[in-house]
Amino acid sequence: MTAGNAVETVFRIESARIIAGVTRIVRDVGIAEEIAQDALVAALEQWPEAGVPDNPGAWLMVTAKRRAIDLVRRRETYARKLAEVGRTLEETSPPPPEPAGPGDIDDDLLRLIFTACHPVLSAEARIALTLRLLGGLTTDEIARAYLVPEATVAQRIVRAKRKLAAAGVPFEVPYGEERGQRLASVLEVIYLVFNEGYSATAGGDWIRPALCEDAVRLARVLAGLMPKEGEVLGLVALLELQASRMGARTKADGTPVLLADQNRGRWDRLLMRRGFAALLGAGELGGAPGPYAIQAAIAACHARAASWEETDWVRIAALYAMLPPSPVVELNRAVAVAMAHGPEAGLRIVDALVDEPALAGYHLLPSVRGDLLEKLGRTAEARAEFERAAALTRNEAERALLMRRVTGGA
Repeated sequence: MTAGNAVETVFRIESARIIAGVTRIVRDVGIAEEIAQDALVAALEQWPEAGVPDNPGAWLMVTAKRRAIDLVRRRETYARKLAEVGRTLEETSPPPPEPAGPGDIDDDLLRLIFTACHPVLSAEARIALTLRLLGGLTTDEIARAYLVPEATVAQRIVRAKRKLAAAGVPFEVPYGEERGQRLASVLEVIYLVFNEGYSATAGGDWIRPALCEDAVRLARVLAGLMPKEGEVLGLVALLELQASRMGARTKADGTPVLLADQNRGRWDRLLMRRGFAALLGAGELGGAPGPYAIQAAIAACHARAASWEETDWVRIAALYAMLPPSPVVELNRAVAVAMAHGPEAGLRIVDALVDEPALAGYHLLPSVRGDLLEKLGRTAEARAEFERAAALTRNEAERALLMRRVTGGA
């Protein structure tokens, strides 16, 4: 590996921790990212001549922290701040943290996660900033993953940093009731990233495995930092179990393969075992399971079943009933009820959702309804529903699949 390749590899691995460590000093994620990039440039200049350090990650961290401290010294003129920074200059460690609150967690990476996922930002901004700062993705990579212009992603990231600074969002891990509220935002961001990879909203590819991998990695990092949070483990379990099916979700040409038709021998057994272990860990913490743990339990039912028909649909329907009610949850429950008690029972639930405003443009409503109508032998009605679903989806691969059902194809 050349020095240049080493720099790129190490920076992608260590960038989140470097940015987190520098943010502790400068209290601004935008400035921290710029300083981290400065350290990267320094490595690109020095490593080809001096050689790759024995501990390249530590070299980058020390270089970035020194530059951060220099910046603070230049910008601060008050004697107290100069003295404080001067005491830490030689060891290049950050200023001492503020007094800890009850249940405080002292971890810069976790602070960065909570900052990037702060509810003051829109969902789109939180996703872009998280993938940039914690996922190590470039703006171009994020843009290609979400099929939006690179300039749009760059603007979202810049505006997100400015908004965090303007709002005075503290660089901290919240505690008490606020932690639970903020953790929900963090988990939602990771979940949304995974879902976009698992079932792409638009474009020609039905799945985007790289996004799923990023989400699983972020969830694992979070679980390592917060091992006593049941919903964190629940999310890890859900993503691991869902990700285990990725290899069977498409044919060689990218054509989608629905769950009922998948070759379960292609499911990743290692990911399944990891998912089961995380779900078990969440259960051992006690207390009522949260939404992610419940969804993981549903995914576990599929993972344990030898076939679509042998799946414990009665249990899955009961688990859906435990989730916070929403039209989408009810639509998913309808599928399980149909499998457990027959398509007529499922169709009654779906028909009650037809006029639901939240599902007005949701392509899976007519898709599910079409499937149930087809099972009942109401072929003409079913094909009309599939055609409607095809018109609503923005994913080309899914549209092609639905149009094959319109024409009676497989």
